Amino acid sequence: MATHWKVRPYLLTGGRTHVRHRLLVHTLVSVPYYDAAFAGGLLPEARGLYEQARVTRSVAELSASCGVSLGVTRVILGDLAASDRVRIHPETYDSPYDRNLLERVRDGLLRLA
Repeated sequence: MATHWKVRPYLLTGGRTHVRHRLLVHTLVSVPYYDAAFAGGLLPEARGLYEQARVTRSVAELSASCGVSLGVTRVILGDLAASDRVRIHPETYDSPYDRNLLERVRDGLLRLA
């Protein structure tokens, strides 16, 4: 029987929960210049996030597509941003409760239904 190990979130983040950048679930992230050699040296979770961000995506989308918890995703993306490996796009909304944002979320959910 194969043994599957789950890496605890605190091991992936070094026990950190603080994020250097303001990363909300709708914050957009992208990789400005992909570096395959750099990606090869990352832990699998960080590599997955780095590779998925080659196409601009939200923090929530990256978390879901890579199967990494939102908290861990924020810490890893913060580390990648601090080393200029990912770009955190400026917020286009003053509040996460902005009417335009809520309408976009609603429309996206309707498309999924």
